[in-house]
Amino acid sequence: MTHLFHPSLLREYDMRGVVGETLGAEDAYAVGRTFGTLIGRAGGSAVAVGRDGRLSSPMLETALVRGLADSGVDVLRIGLGPTPMLYFAEAEREVMGGIQITGSHNPRDHNGFKLVFQHRPFFGEDIQQLGGQAAAGDWRAGSGRVDTVDLLDAYVARLMRGFDGGAFRIGWDTGNGAAGPAVEKLTQLLPGEHHLLFTDIDGNFPHHHPDPSEERNLADLKALVLRNRLHFGLAFDGDGDRIGVVDGQGRAIWGDQLLSIFAQDVLKDHPGAAVIADVKASQTLFDQVEAWGGVPLMWKTGHSQIKSRMKETGSLLAGEMTGHVFFADDYYGFDDGLYAAVRLIRTVSRLGRSVAQLRDAMPVRANTPELRFPVEESRKFAVVDEVLARLRAAGAAVDDTDGARVRTADGWWLLRASNTQNALVARAEAKDASALDRLIAMLDSHLAESGVIRPRS
Repeated sequence: MTHLFHPSLLREYDMRGVVGETLGAEDAYAVGRTFGTLIGRAGGSAVAVGRDGRLSSPMLETALVRGLADSGVDVLRIGLGPTPMLYFAEAEREVMGGIQITGSHNPRDHNGFKLVFQHRPFFGEDIQQLGGQAAAGDWRAGSGRVDTVDLLDAYVARLMRGFDGGAFRIGWDTGNGAAGPAVEKLTQLLPGEHHLLFTDIDGNFPHHHPDPSEERNLADLKALVLRNRLHFGLAFDGDGDRIGVVDGQGRAIWGDQLLSIFAQDVLKDHPGAAVIADVKASQTLFDQVEAWGGVPLMWKTGHSQIKSRMKETGSLLAGEMTGHVFFADDYYGFDDGLYAAVRLIRTVSRLGRSVAQLRDAMPVRANTPELRFPVEESRKFAVVDEVLARLRAAGAAVDDTDGARVRTADGWWLLRASNTQNALVARAEAKDASALDRLIAMLDSHLAESGVIRPRS
């Protein structure tokens, strides 16, 4: 017996596809059978499995669990919950691996798998190996035991461990995603006044799409914060591993700005610590980390890439523009939107300033949000390579850590290929608006030379 995955399912950070088109029950079974084989051959005996609230997740879970058991490993089913709860189970329970069934922030007809192997991310070449092994039918056979456990209370209790924050008036928007029940329990334990939006899990996402990195998805939270004069608001993506923040004035706090807030606090206790941010982050963040006595490190975008880099460097804090935040000072080093929320409460208490005041203290720069636009899967990496070649030929100051990050006298701009969607991603930051216009014009000129016209919003 062999299985061929659709090539688009085998992505860089995890496995994602369109249910009924590139992803089905047979794929989930093959993932389980192959991953269980890898676990067993590495000396492991058990795998934890969780799922998000998408309509297709129960179907995929059934097939995945069957595949794992048929490979001879035991399965610990933790059920419906955020991805960080799966990471928590993998870290705390006697298992060697974990799989979360989730489509994260992608459209509702998408779904997939996030995998953890021996307490490290399973991505890149690991996923390609899994695909090749399934194609060869290189599977163990066995009959593993399947157990079900409710970890929600234990997970929420871990979020609260060591809590030393004050009482605030906070809005919470889980966007009908998997974090809803955990947030309901968490806010019952936190001091202060809490206003909750859309905590019932609904895979149709009837109110707005659960992606807090898109400002339009923060509209309900902004209105709640302003209407009730709350101190700040918190939003989460579909599987709860990313956070979005709105200050008391209704302004979005973007991922690099949030990381700057956390860095101030972490570096007080750990001077000289390394702080990692992805290539989309503002240059002001890297400059501030250095000024506060930390070691700024720029790295590739992607939760798996960042977690691996943290282990390599011993970094205690990392983050991405999209709202993934990773703490390894007194947490596990994985991305957990709910833990980031608790840490924000603790951080603003320790720093003695509101989120709005911390935002106002940041240097002012002219910049774009993340600009994401569709490009055919077969072209997205080629376009970046073409742009890089032209930049190098022209002698430009370019960093190719992840795509092309170009520095000029005006500032910098970035072009990279998304590893999760058929899209290119761009961003630019400059000293003022006219300089930003020049950077964007340079970016668009390079795109046009490769036959890509970026849509104007």
